[in-house]
Amino acid sequence: MLLIPSAFGWPTVFSSTLPPWQPTLTYPARGVATLWEKRTAATVPALERVLGRSRTRLLLELELPASTTELSYRTGLSPGAVSQHLSRLRSAGLVNAARSGRLVLYFRTDASEILLTGVPT
Repeated sequence: MLLIPSAFGWPTVFSSTLPPWQPTLTYPARGVATLWEKRTAATVPALERVLGRSRTRLLLELELPASTTELSYRTGLSPGAVSQHLSRLRSAGLVNAARSGRLVLYFRTDASEILLTGVPT
């Protein structure tokens, strides 16, 4: 069975078993309801004073794993600046990276999760 995430069939799940094609199940992609919304990250003032606005924003944007290109698009920072900030956050143990095909995806560590939830807004 072929599983196909789709942004266009939301919220319905479709199935197809017509020969000669492979049986398929088309389902709503994760986060499809917010696909066309303009994302704005809330800021955490106390954390900004320690890490800086850009690094805090990057941490907040890493709610889901993302590449430097995607983070650059979301934040308006240059890809080089995003890469430098992620490098510093990674050396501090606040983000980690994993390869997914040709992409390197960055994600928050447990330490950054605690930091983000433990800071009063």
